[in-house]
Amino acid sequence: MPATTTRRKCKPCATKAPAKKSAAPAKFAKGDKRADLAGPGVSTYREVAKILPTDYSPILDRKQTQIAISIAKEAMEHGLCRELNLIRVECPLIVTTASGVNDYLDRDGSRTPIDFPCGLGLEKRIEAQVVQAATKWKRMALAQFGMAPGEGLYTDMRAVRKDYFLDHDHSSYVDQWDWERAITAQDRTLDFLKDVVRRLWRVIKGAEDEVMRKYPQLATPKLPRLPEELEFFHAEEILEMFPTLPRKQRETEILQKHPAIFIIGIGWVLDDGYPHEMRAADYDDWATPTVRADGRPAHGLNGDILVWNPVTRRRHELSSMGIRVTKETLKQQLKITGQEHFLKLPYHRAILADQVPLSVGGGIGQSRTYQYLLRKAALGECSVTVWPEQLHKICAERNIHLLR
Repeated sequence: MPATTTRRKCKPCATKAPAKKSAAPAKFAKGDKRADLAGPGVSTYREVAKILPTDYSPILDRKQTQIAISIAKEAMEHGLCRELNLIRVECPLIVTTASGVNDYLDRDGSRTPIDFPCGLGLEKRIEAQVVQAATKWKRMALAQFGMAPGEGLYTDMRAVRKDYFLDHDHSSYVDQWDWERAITAQDRTLDFLKDVVRRLWRVIKGAEDEVMRKYPQLATPKLPRLPEELEFFHAEEILEMFPTLPRKQRETEILQKHPAIFIIGIGWVLDDGYPHEMRAADYDDWATPTVRADGRPAHGLNGDILVWNPVTRRRHELSSMGIRVTKETLKQQLKITGQEHFLKLPYHRAILADQVPLSVGGGIGQSRTYQYLLRKAALGECSVTVWPEQLHKICAERNIHLLR
């Protein structure tokens, strides 16, 4: 059983379960390592205006973009089924609050789901939530659909994350290919995780091939294609390379030399007292000890796929995934994060009682993938959702026209 950490823990890593109302986002000085621990973070539109490209010209018009999205979507879904032995299943948009299967994302209390009662005519209406992610539901679904080890499912997941700052690559509307595959205890290794990541990379590369076959103008010398292989780095290694930089700056720096990477072990508290990024304690396993290629210790059986985006000239996250917690690592991680009361919820009790399979799973951002493959400067060129008028204005001034 993995040993618990004795390293210093930053306050955001030990927060309790989120309250009903979203906590006010914390304000940190530029360069403070706490500033981007909770995913996207909060910015200003003045800052957004500074980082958007000023020399952008879309390669595909709006009609071509929609056709290309269909091509990429079909290629991605066929590839997932082929590489990981998955079938498509329906995914819920709403879940009951009491089930505990909704995702609280970054666990600092700043991003909470939409709560509402439903069921007219009931003596007591059902307390429900709009999903923020289907991560936990998918693992329960493996049992519901009778998946044996080596079999799995994917969903065309839609979710709402109302507490995101809305910019060129984050929106309140979330579309993902969420997938989950049953595994054995012997599969819970770093080598197995890397094999799955490489399979996913082949899927993404295959979608790139299909789109560029239809629209060869997307392949230009100024905008290089994805590399044939991605490279693996432990979060510990990246911190050692850039010990003074916050997380996003570390990612930006490493992507200059390695344009497609998988960062292993996101959630474990590193030697500087902070995790690479906060990660929920009740699905990905980020606490299990592992060993780096040079023999030094590391932690975690999860991670993110990041690439360098030559259009935006910024880091670009495509996927988050991992081998899921066992009942032992579930208890360990909830203890680390101060959320042991979650063990009373149905989802968590099912894991403790071995009622759901061991699994590996993740999510691939659909609009994020389209944005990259179709050489777009903003998510809103591929995704139809709500954007503030100031963002529409800023983008339009740079020849970036968001869908309405």
